[in-house]
Amino acid sequence: MCGRFVSARERQQLIGEFGIQRDQVTGELAPDFNVAPTDSIYAVLTRAPRDDRDAPPSRELHTVRWGLIPSWAKDLSGAGRLINARAETVTEKPSFRNAFARRRCLIPADGYYEWRTLPNPDGGKPRKQPYFIHRADGTGMAFAGLYELRRDADLPDDHPKAWLWTAAIITTRATDEVGWVHDRMPMVISPDRWSDWLDPAPGDAERLLKVMAPAASDALETRPVSTAVNSVRNDGPDLIAPVAAAGEPGPA
Repeated sequence: MCGRFVSARERQQLIGEFGIQRDQVTGELAPDFNVAPTDSIYAVLTRAPRDDRDAPPSRELHTVRWGLIPSWAKDLSGAGRLINARAETVTEKPSFRNAFARRRCLIPADGYYEWRTLPNPDGGKPRKQPYFIHRADGTGMAFAGLYELRRDADLPDDHPKAWLWTAAIITTRATDEVGWVHDRMPMVISPDRWSDWLDPAPGDAERLLKVMAPAASDALETRPVSTAVNSVRNDGPDLIAPVAAAGEPGPA
């Protein structure tokens, strides 16, 4: 799964990197080194403008809340639960299949965290060691995502909170390079496939997944980091600094 990640690039950097044609962000997000469920995050998507449906779709940057709320949900009680969608079942699950067909997005990230249970060197109970997984060359990642919109009927259409945007990250089976930490990883979309992934027109979903997932992970680097990341209250670049991890097995 993917339960925490890093989003430290600034909006202007993302606009250039992803070729954004319409910036729909109303408030810049601060760099976040400990993104958790229900936090606001950036999402890249392709859609036609609401005020001109005859205009061609273009690439937009939005802020969304992490934790997808299906369009048919009666309330927001499950807002923090649907943070991940499995690639193997995303076309079948009622919570995700409609979004997968028409509302795919990219979620910019600088890396993500996973935890591995290690023996305690003092002989006590096993402990969970967090690892930061990122591109070895320092470049960013684009997670495969889904987004949904929910209308608040109690607010006028032009109210800034009339529409709630939410999203989930698609996960896939981890390859050996990172699978020794956790058997799942975010599905990463390479830049040459961004346009196909973001295309809002319905297509052959099964073929799309076979082509896209999983992205090669041999360019990823894994390092143990401080357990300070365990608390969502902690933030800052110190969270991704390498630490020594006693009993760390490393990849096979």
